[in-house]
Amino acid sequence: MELFETEPLELAAEKAARRAVMMLSARKAPAGRMPVVLSSEAGGTMIHEAVGHGLEADLAQSGLSVYSGKIGQQIAASVITVVDDATLPGRRGSFCVDDEGTGAQRTVLVDRGILKTYLYDRLTAMKDGMRSTGNGRRESYRHRPIPRMTNTMIVPGTTKPGEILRSTPNGLFVRKMGGGQVNTVNGDFVFEVSEGYLIENGRIGEPVRGATLVGNGPASSCRSIWSARTWILHRYVRQGRAGFAGERCQPTLRIPEITVGGEVV
Repeated sequence: MELFETEPLELAAEKAARRAVMMLSARKAPAGRMPVVLSSEAGGTMIHEAVGHGLEADLAQSGLSVYSGKIGQQIAASVITVVDDATLPGRRGSFCVDDEGTGAQRTVLVDRGILKTYLYDRLTAMKDGMRSTGNGRRESYRHRPIPRMTNTMIVPGTTKPGEILRSTPNGLFVRKMGGGQVNTVNGDFVFEVSEGYLIENGRIGEPVRGATLVGNGPASSCRSIWSARTWILHRYVRQGRAGFAGERCQPTLRIPEITVGGEVV
């Protein structure tokens, strides 16, 4: 219930109604390859699906991740650092100890583009000769623990959000992302855009509807530009389920070119 202290129910309803009404009159998004700028409210879905799941050790050890066997290799642009932190106070993915009794900790997964480690529970850590990163999660006492994300985020970069937008003459601006999924084996992903706008001469233009983003996690991470002003992504992932608190998250992100699904013009 404390979530309503930061965003009252009336405000959440107003946002949802405004977005729904706006989409009724918005024209269909154009299809094709184009630059895409993800706002700080939208980028969290990208890092969660396209990168985060692939860094969970059970998938990596089974060869079901595009990041399998790539510890010490560059998997993203040098400006990108990804961390998983369960020690943040009051966040949905935070705790004192994980479901195996391992203390909460902050784990640097990607350091300036270099893959440093995976997310481990005790069993997967033992297989790799590592220590658990405190990511052992279980649905209940009836289920075995598996390694899953806590609060996963990207460390701020150096480019201001406005500068990223101004440096993009034309493309798609995504203010709010919908659902998404990823094939962890090859990194391919698809995301629904809940609220999107055309970028016209470096500015946010008219709204569009029905857009989807189709791409590849490692390719997007290696070519992306991140902003300095960021909010933290709050994800709580359990066996069979993944959800997040509706707060701003992640730096503003520009992908120089990605496939946008929409109306062919």
